[in-house]
Amino acid sequence: MLDRQVAPPVQPLASVTLPAADVFSLPNGARLHVMRNDAQPVVRLQVVVPAGKWYEPAPGVSLLTARMLLEGTTTRTARQIADEVAFYGASLECEQSFDRATLTLYCLTRHLPRLLPLVQDVLTNPTFPATELELLKNRTIQNVRVERQKTSYLAAERFSHNLYGATHPYGSTFNEQLFATVAQDALQAFHRANYSLDKTEVFLCGDVAPADQNLVSDLLGNAQPSAVPLSARETLPLANQPAHDYVTVPDSIQAALRIGRPWPALTHPDTHKLQVLVKVLGGYFGSRLMKNIREDKGFTYGIYSSIGPREHATSFVIGTDVNANSANAAIREVHHELQVLQNELIPADELQTVKNYMTGKFANELSTVFEQCDKYKNIVFLNLPATYYSNFIEQVNQVTAEKLLTLSQHYLSPADMIEVVAGPGK
Repeated sequence: MLDRQVAPPVQPLASVTLPAADVFSLPNGARLHVMRNDAQPVVRLQVVVPAGKWYEPAPGVSLLTARMLLEGTTTRTARQIADEVAFYGASLECEQSFDRATLTLYCLTRHLPRLLPLVQDVLTNPTFPATELELLKNRTIQNVRVERQKTSYLAAERFSHNLYGATHPYGSTFNEQLFATVAQDALQAFHRANYSLDKTEVFLCGDVAPADQNLVSDLLGNAQPSAVPLSARETLPLANQPAHDYVTVPDSIQAALRIGRPWPALTHPDTHKLQVLVKVLGGYFGSRLMKNIREDKGFTYGIYSSIGPREHATSFVIGTDVNANSANAAIREVHHELQVLQNELIPADELQTVKNYMTGKFANELSTVFEQCDKYKNIVFLNLPATYYSNFIEQVNQVTAEKLLTLSQHYLSPADMIEVVAGPGK
C-alpha cells in the first residue's frame, strides 16, 4: 500500500538540451532565428529592435515610441489595427525594456500570412498621432503617481538609482515634468534611428512552415537600411552612491527593503554556481531567508533573493515588505543569513534539495517552444556561450559546499551591500 507520509524517490536529471535555432541573414542585414515545433498549430513572431531605455536620447522617448506603435499608421487607425488582430484571434503588442523593444505577435499558423502585412505596417509606418500621445502621457503619469504611493515601488526605484546612478539608463528615475514635454517629433526621430528593419533580430517559433519563413524573410528582410545612425551610450561605470538610504513615506504602516550589489555577468565562469548560492539564500519557498524571516520571525509574507541580468550590467537583490516596526530587525536577520553562508558549509541534504529544485524547474521551463526560444534569446542578447544552458545541469549538480562557501565570502559580505528602506520614517 502507498505510504503518503513518505516522499517519492527523486530521480536525478542527467541533462537537458536546448533545441538549436536555424539562423538566416536577411538581405537588409537583419537576422531571422527560426525554432520549429509542430505540437500545436500556433506561432510566435517577435521583432526585437535596439530601442530600449539604453538608447533613448531623452527620458521617456523609448517607452512612448513603443507604446504608440499600435496607435495608428499611415494606412490604419488604432481601431482598425485592434479589430484586425481580434478578427484573427491573435495578440499583438509592443513592450519596451531597459535594453530593447519587442513587437510580439501570437496567432494560429494559418493566419500568419494575413497578419504579417499588419506587423510590417505597424513597424514601418507609425504616425504617432498627437491626441493619442497626450492621452498616453497623462495615463502613464497617473499610473506612476499611484505606484509611488507604494513603499515597494519607491524602494526598488531608489535601489536602482543608488546602484547605477542618476545618469545611468538603469538607474534614472521617472521625471514627470520631462516626460510630459516629450513631443511627437522626438518619437518620429527615435523611430527612424532605432526601428529600422535592418537593425532587427527576428524570432519565429512554433509550427513554422517553409512558406511562412520565406514570407517573413520577404516582408521584413527586404526593407532598405536606415541612413540614420543608431543612438547609443557607451558602457557606463556604476555609481558610488550611499550604502544606506531611507525613503520616507508618511503614514505608511509597512516598510519595503531592498538590499543588494552589482553582480558578475552571466558570462562569468562561476555563473551557475552563483545561481545555486542565491537559491539557497532566498530563491525558493524553502530558502533560508523564507524560513528565518517568514516562518520563524513572522516579519513578512515573502522574501526573495534574485539575480537581474541585463545587457550592460547585472545586479543581485534581496527584497521584502515588512511591518515598519520590524524593518531594522529584518535587516539584522538578512545580515545574519549572509554571514552564516560566509562562515559555515551548507549541509549536504539542503544543498541536494536546492539542486533538485533548480534542475527540475529548469527542465519545466523548457516545456514549450516559446520558453525554449526565450532561453535562446538570452544567448543572443547577453552574449552567452552556445553551451550555456546545456552546461547548466552538469555545473549545478557538481557544485560543492566548499565552493559555495568561497563564493559567499567573495560576494555576500553585508559590508558590500547597498541597502534601501522605504517606510514611515527613521
